[in-house]
Amino acid sequence: MIAYIIRRLLYGVLILIGVNIFTFVLFFAVNTPDDMARLSIGGQRISQDAIEKWKVERGYDKPLFYNTTAPGVQKVTDTIFYQRSVPLLKLDFGLSDNGRDIGREISTRMWPSLALALPTFILGLYASIAFALMLVFFRATRLDFWGVVLCVVLLSISGLFYIIAGQWVFSKTLRLVPYSGYAGGLDMIKFLALPVVVAVISRLGAEARFYRTLFLEEIGKDYVRTARAKGLTENVVLFRHVLRNAMLPILTGTVSALPLLFMGSLIAESFFGIPGLGSYTIDAINAQDFSIVRAMVFLGSVLYIIGLILADISYTLADPRVRFE
Repeated sequence: MIAYIIRRLLYGVLILIGVNIFTFVLFFAVNTPDDMARLSIGGQRISQDAIEKWKVERGYDKPLFYNTTAPGVQKVTDTIFYQRSVPLLKLDFGLSDNGRDIGREISTRMWPSLALALPTFILGLYASIAFALMLVFFRATRLDFWGVVLCVVLLSISGLFYIIAGQWVFSKTLRLVPYSGYAGGLDMIKFLALPVVVAVISRLGAEARFYRTLFLEEIGKDYVRTARAKGLTENVVLFRHVLRNAMLPILTGTVSALPLLFMGSLIAESFFGIPGLGSYTIDAINAQDFSIVRAMVFLGSVLYIIGLILADISYTLADPRVRFE
């Protein structure tokens, strides 16, 4: 098990290096440092001197990967890639193109993201599993049929519709919750209530349908027929046996998604005005701030790899038969 985890960590480091290089190349294939300077300063008719000054102040006046004019090892170290992307491997996010500390912004904004993502994750998981179990308990009935129809309808509608409809009904018409914004302390509840409800409803259709398929597959297995033959009630069979044996595929998605909760929601945070990492990333994309974009992409890759390793470890806790050589 330890050897497997070490192997996965080494693979993860290689993936992170590849993501770092690919993000760097992709961004500069679209925008040159001159283009970034024009977007940052504003306008296309700015002088070349202003562009060069902007590049010097932010370290974009150097070559991308190899500096032919520098002596010795500085040919590699005195480059944009080495000075602005290599430190990411030490989780040193550096400064944004407007001079703000990215690490401090991340540490500040991750709490609003967690305040939204954590209740959404827990309530959404509970609601999806409970709804799927109800459909399986009443399988082959009208309730099951219309429940599946509802799931298909829910997953066929864009998440933007739920956000706009929720804001119009609960904020503009009924005036039950604020339209958008965020506050600390207990006041955050009134600002997060609508985004959480909207997020839970938008994910209910797809997840409940998936869990229903898992539970129906388990119900047809031999151990379920054996349990029924021993006289166990349907409730005991469903909740004690079927749910427990279906936990492996459920753990695949839930455990691996836990670290990504720190990244927040790109769409929900932007529409509801929540100052989390999701809206931070969207603002950086709109502003063409490469430093923030590459930092958030790299952070997302780190969290995703951590989530996959946690999912692999959780297999052994859920099913002792699973072992890694």
